Amino acid sequence: MGNSIVKVDHLSHRYTVQWAVKDISFEIPQRGIYGLLGSNGAGKSTMMNIICGVIKPTEGTVFIDGINAGEDPIAAKERIGFLPQKPPLYDDLTVEEYLTHTAEIRRVPDERVPAAVDEVLEICSIAHFRKRLIKNLSGGYQQRVGIAQAIIHKPEIVIFDEPTNGLDPTQIVEIRQLIKNIAQDRTVILSTHILSEVQAICDHILMVEQGQLVFNGKMEEFNNYIVPSSMIVTLADAPATEELEAIPGVCGVEELGGRQFRIHFDDAEEVAERLVDLSTARHWQLTEMRQEKTSLDTIFAVLSKKVQK
Repeated sequence: MGNSIVKVDHLSHRYTVQWAVKDISFEIPQRGIYGLLGSNGAGKSTMMNIICGVIKPTEGTVFIDGINAGEDPIAAKERIGFLPQKPPLYDDLTVEEYLTHTAEIRRVPDERVPAAVDEVLEICSIAHFRKRLIKNLSGGYQQRVGIAQAIIHKPEIVIFDEPTNGLDPTQIVEIRQLIKNIAQDRTVILSTHILSEVQAICDHILMVEQGQLVFNGKMEEFNNYIVPSSMIVTLADAPATEELEAIPGVCGVEELGGRQFRIHFDDAEEVAERLVDLSTARHWQLTEMRQEKTSLDTIFAVLSKKVQK
């Protein structure tokens, strides 16, 4: 097992005839934020529920910190904190009463419960609401209470399902920062279909489509999954478009206005060198040259099509 906090080994699950998850395997080392990315219905929630012990898989094994979750589910669950998409809150309890209850059901020793409650109240910035009924909190603060219950027993891994869903822009930024703070001491798995969410806080991406794992790598690898094939150049004394199109290696040229051009190419390095040389020789006055990155939406679409029908 090495130092992996989660190991998923040939995991498959079906509810009726159709497979929701099919033969997925991966390992997650400790620390960092891992984005579980996929469109709605891709199998993300099924995977999370299996990892958390809510669902028993049809096939395969899950290990949590080296513990076989199927053979010793209680020990495995003790190491997991989970925030579902809808926080499991009791509206008629105060924040303090609710967190005390969750600490007790998470087997926090009685003498440590008050300190555990105080700690998560401070971490989640809700100490000033400790005596307030949960039903009287805003959606953003209810989400913070949900996060507090997920970490009150100091789990090694915390799993969040769409944690910013339904929040306003300010609340989204605050919850993302809170998740980053939590990830400094433990492993975080963040399930989402929102590409900007992944880009904002994740270190590593696991992408699932139609129950299959189609990508497993660092955020940088995801961003560079498709090799860029165009660059933006600015020429103060630009030549005719046909002259740029005649440069060896250039596949096409688009005029963008303001003396800017989008140049499509086969080999970025060769075209860049030729463009610099020609600009100097022909006095085009090259002032800018930058390679365009492929959009996350395009990468997502390409990876989605990898699924075998």
